[in-house]
Amino acid sequence: MYAHSFIKAIKPGLGQESVWDYPRPPRIEPTSKRIEIIFNGKKIVDTIKSVRVLETSHPPVYYIPREDIQMQYLVQLSKHTFCEFKGIANYFDLIVEQKIATSVAWSYPEVNNEFEIIKNFIGFYAGPMDGCFVNGEKVIPQPGTFYAGWITSDIVGPFKGESGSWGW
Repeated sequence: MYAHSFIKAIKPGLGQESVWDYPRPPRIEPTSKRIEIIFNGKKIVDTIKSVRVLETSHPPVYYIPREDIQMQYLVQLSKHTFCEFKGIANYFDLIVEQKIATSVAWSYPEVNNEFEIIKNFIGFYAGPMDGCFVNGEKVIPQPGTFYAGWITSDIVGPFKGESGSWGW
Protein backbone atom coordinates (compact mmCIF):
# COMPACT_ATOMS: atom_id res chain seq x y z
CA MET A 1 0.00 0.00 0.00
CA TYR A 2 1.19 3.50 -0.73
CA ALA A 3 2.31 5.84 2.05
CA HIS A 4 -0.54 8.18 1.12
CA SER A 5 -3.77 6.35 0.38
CA PHE A 6 -5.13 9.36 -1.56
CA ILE A 7 -2.52 8.89 -4.31
CA LYS A 8 -3.98 7.02 -7.25
CA ALA A 9 -1.16 5.21 -9.02
CA ILE A 10 -1.48 4.68 -12.75
CA LYS A 11 -1.65 0.98 -13.52
CA PRO A 12 1.31 0.03 -15.73
CA GLY A 13 0.61 -1.49 -19.11
CA LEU A 14 2.57 -4.24 -20.81
CA GLY A 15 6.29 -3.39 -20.69
CA GLN A 16 5.79 -0.45 -18.31
CA GLU A 17 6.96 0.20 -14.75
CA SER A 18 5.11 2.13 -12.06
CA VAL A 19 7.19 4.44 -9.89
CA TRP A 20 4.93 3.31 -7.05
CA ASP A 21 6.49 -0.17 -7.29
CA TYR A 22 9.98 1.30 -6.75
CA PRO A 23 11.40 0.95 -3.22
CA ARG A 24 12.34 3.42 -0.52
CA PRO A 25 15.22 3.48 0.30
CA PRO A 26 16.04 3.54 -3.40
CA ARG A 27 17.36 0.63 -5.44
CA ILE A 28 20.21 1.03 -7.88
CA GLU A 29 20.69 -1.11 -10.96
CA PRO A 30 22.93 -1.17 -14.01
CA THR A 31 21.26 -0.72 -17.38
CA SER A 32 22.46 -1.40 -20.91
CA LYS A 33 19.96 1.05 -22.42
CA ARG A 34 21.67 3.61 -24.63
CA ILE A 35 21.78 6.99 -22.89
CA GLU A 36 22.52 10.13 -24.91
CA ILE A 37 22.59 13.77 -23.84
CA ILE A 38 22.73 16.70 -26.28
CA PHE A 39 23.45 20.27 -25.14
CA ASN A 40 23.86 23.26 -27.45
CA GLY A 41 24.08 20.90 -30.42
CA LYS A 42 26.92 18.78 -28.94
CA LYS A 43 26.63 15.19 -27.82
CA ILE A 44 27.84 15.30 -24.20
CA VAL A 45 27.00 11.69 -23.30
CA ASP A 46 26.74 8.44 -25.23
CA THR A 47 26.82 5.28 -23.14
CA ILE A 48 25.41 1.81 -22.62
CA LYS A 49 27.06 1.56 -19.17
CA SER A 50 24.87 3.76 -17.00
CA VAL A 51 23.09 2.89 -13.78
CA ARG A 52 19.68 4.05 -12.69
CA VAL A 53 18.38 4.88 -9.24
CA LEU A 54 14.77 3.85 -8.61
CA GLU A 55 12.87 5.41 -5.71
CA THR A 56 9.18 5.40 -4.81
CA SER A 57 7.24 8.13 -6.67
CA HIS A 58 10.24 9.20 -8.78
CA PRO A 59 11.07 8.38 -12.39
CA PRO A 60 14.54 6.84 -12.79
CA VAL A 61 17.62 9.01 -12.35
CA TYR A 62 20.45 7.92 -14.63
CA TYR A 63 24.12 8.11 -13.60
CA ILE A 64 26.80 8.05 -16.28
CA PRO A 65 30.42 6.84 -16.01
CA ARG A 66 32.87 9.70 -16.54
CA GLU A 67 34.62 7.91 -19.40
CA ASP A 68 31.42 8.22 -21.44
CA ILE A 69 31.00 11.96 -20.78
CA GLN A 70 32.69 14.78 -22.68
CA MET A 71 34.22 16.02 -19.41
CA GLN A 72 35.90 19.03 -21.04
CA TYR A 73 32.49 20.75 -20.98
CA LEU A 74 31.90 20.29 -17.24
CA VAL A 75 33.18 22.72 -14.61
CA GLN A 76 33.06 21.55 -11.00
CA LEU A 77 31.46 23.99 -8.55
CA SER A 78 31.87 24.49 -4.82
CA LYS A 79 28.12 23.75 -4.39
CA HIS A 80 27.20 20.69 -2.31
CA THR A 81 23.97 19.04 -1.23
CA PHE A 82 23.22 16.07 1.00
CA CYS A 83 21.17 12.97 0.23
CA GLU A 84 20.25 10.78 3.18
CA PHE A 85 20.87 7.66 1.08
CA LYS A 86 23.79 8.53 -1.19
CA GLY A 87 25.80 11.12 0.74
CA ILE A 88 27.25 14.51 -0.28
CA ALA A 89 26.90 15.58 -3.92
CA ASN A 90 29.22 17.92 -5.82
CA TYR A 91 27.79 19.97 -8.70
CA PHE A 92 28.91 20.98 -12.19
CA ASP A 93 28.09 23.66 -14.70
CA LEU A 94 27.92 22.59 -18.34
CA ILE A 95 29.49 25.02 -20.80
CA VAL A 96 29.42 24.50 -24.56
CA GLU A 97 30.44 27.36 -26.86
CA GLN A 98 29.45 30.14 -24.41
CA LYS A 99 26.11 28.52 -23.50
CA ILE A 100 25.95 27.66 -19.79
CA ALA A 101 23.64 25.38 -17.84
CA THR A 102 24.22 26.09 -14.15
CA SER A 103 24.37 23.30 -11.55
CA VAL A 104 23.03 20.88 -14.15
CA ALA A 105 25.04 17.81 -13.18
CA TRP A 106 26.19 16.24 -9.93
CA SER A 107 28.33 13.43 -8.59
CA TYR A 108 28.94 11.61 -5.32
CA PRO A 109 32.72 11.31 -4.82
CA GLU A 110 32.13 9.54 -1.48
CA VAL A 111 28.98 7.45 -1.14
CA ASN A 112 27.24 5.33 1.43
CA ASN A 113 28.18 1.66 0.97
CA GLU A 114 25.03 0.43 -0.75
CA PHE A 115 25.47 3.09 -3.46
CA GLU A 116 29.16 2.42 -4.17
CA ILE A 117 28.37 1.65 -7.83
CA ILE A 118 27.60 5.35 -8.52
CA LYS A 119 30.76 6.68 -6.90
CA ASN A 120 32.09 9.34 -9.31
CA PHE A 121 29.35 8.66 -11.87
CA ILE A 122 27.51 11.82 -12.91
CA GLY A 123 23.78 12.51 -13.06
CA PHE A 124 22.19 15.20 -15.25
CA TYR A 125 19.00 17.25 -15.06
CA ALA A 126 17.16 16.73 -18.34
CA GLY A 127 15.33 20.07 -18.48
CA PRO A 128 18.18 22.38 -19.57
CA MET A 129 19.38 20.00 -22.30
CA ASP A 130 18.49 20.02 -25.99
CA GLY A 131 17.56 16.43 -25.35
CA CYS A 132 18.23 13.43 -23.13
CA PHE A 133 17.48 10.09 -24.73
CA VAL A 134 16.94 6.54 -23.45
CA ASN A 135 17.21 4.03 -26.31
CA GLY A 136 16.44 6.84 -28.75
CA GLU A 137 13.34 8.11 -26.92
CA LYS A 138 13.51 11.74 -25.81
CA VAL A 139 12.78 11.93 -22.09
CA ILE A 140 10.43 14.29 -20.32
CA PRO A 141 12.08 15.89 -17.27
CA GLN A 142 10.55 15.08 -13.90
CA PRO A 143 8.21 17.93 -12.92
CA GLY A 144 9.42 20.63 -10.58
CA THR A 145 12.84 22.18 -10.13
CA PHE A 146 14.27 19.94 -7.41
CA TYR A 147 14.12 16.41 -8.81
CA ALA A 148 16.09 14.91 -11.68
CA GLY A 149 14.15 11.88 -12.91
CA TRP A 150 13.75 11.06 -16.59
CA ILE A 151 10.27 10.08 -17.78
CA THR A 152 9.93 7.74 -20.76
CA SER A 153 6.88 5.98 -22.20
CA ASP A 154 7.65 2.84 -20.18
CA ILE A 155 7.39 4.68 -16.82
CA VAL A 156 4.05 5.64 -15.22
CA GLY A 157 3.23 7.82 -12.19
CA PRO A 158 1.94 10.06 -10.85
CA PHE A 159 5.37 11.56 -10.18
CA LYS A 160 6.76 13.46 -7.22
CA GLY A 161 7.22 17.05 -8.34
CA GLU A 162 3.79 17.39 -9.96
CA SER A 163 1.44 20.02 -8.59
CA GLY A 164 0.18 18.98 -5.15
CA SER A 165 2.88 16.34 -4.55
CA TRP A 166 5.17 18.21 -2.15
CA GLY A 167 3.94 16.30 0.93
CA TRP A 168 4.28 12.80 -0.53
